[in-house]
Amino acid sequence: MNGSEPTVVGIAHQMAGSTVRLRPVTEDDLEMMRRFAVEPGLIGLDWAGFRDAAAPARRFAENGYLGEQIGGLIVQVEPSADSRAGYVSYLQRQNGGRAPYWEIGIVLLPEWRGQGFGWRAQALFCDYLFSHTPAQRIQASTHAENAAEQRSLEKAGFQLEGVVRACEFRAGAWRDGWLYSRLRDDPSPL
Repeated sequence: MNGSEPTVVGIAHQMAGSTVRLRPVTEDDLEMMRRFAVEPGLIGLDWAGFRDAAAPARRFAENGYLGEQIGGLIVQVEPSADSRAGYVSYLQRQNGGRAPYWEIGIVLLPEWRGQGFGWRAQALFCDYLFSHTPAQRIQASTHAENAAEQRSLEKAGFQLEGVVRACEFRAGAWRDGWLYSRLRDDPSPL
């Protein structure tokens, strides 16, 4: 950590030898956020072409990535020389009536994948959202071919709801997605 990061860095979950922590985005994180927008393949199957490289700085200046309906937190893994591992996001949605819910997503840098940090970050993020908002439902979706993320969501307490047919245009074709949810009353795996 350098001097521009807060001394209290958010919420955390300890695991064998490491701590997964979620904390607000700082200016030092903007380079990683910019990379997600401009490096093909860095975010895995979610790559949808080049995006505005200046957008992360504008969004940070607007609300520090902590908007009422859209935003996110940095995933940090400690101890590590560069503990910035990725980003979890939230987006408020509404099906009908007056009950909004959260849709969450996660992106980890390649060197942090496959080590159990992702599912812990997602579970921690759900616990955080359920503690600080009245939402009854949190949902997440993934690609039919992303078996690792499917396992991660299940470990994070999500249940598969079904297939959303032709919901995404990626790599020149319409593709199906898998929809998962976790409800407030579902037990936290942490």
